[in-house]
Amino acid sequence: MKASTTLYWVINMLFLIGLFGAGSLVITEFTTGDGCPKFGAVPACLIILICFILPFISHLLKKWNLIYFTFTGIATLIALVASVMQFIGNAECPKTDSGIPMCYITLLIFISLIILKKIQLNHLNNK
Repeated sequence: MKASTTLYWVINMLFLIGLFGAGSLVITEFTTGDGCPKFGAVPACLIILICFILPFISHLLKKWNLIYFTFTGIATLIALVASVMQFIGNAECPKTDSGIPMCYITLLIFISLIILKKIQLNHLNNK
């Protein structure tokens, strides 16, 4: 299997993990009103879900890299701010069953998505 194909599928898996996680938080938010923190009246998990959906579509269609990097970048910044606030105790991110703040996981996923996509594009451009 070619490296670019492997990267394509690894990126797909990261998106699916992120969509599942953010999607479950959005469902919890809309059913209980207590799934995630809010930016004004907008749940942060909804913004993150959108930031997973649009780049995933871009990735699947293999075009619109500007959309990919814009929305993964926005989500990375949101997750970074949330992670710092969680770390210093000024905010409370939703946690996994094992107690890991999801903002940490989200930050790791989005940083990975950006790095892997950049590697994939460099590999394709060097052919």
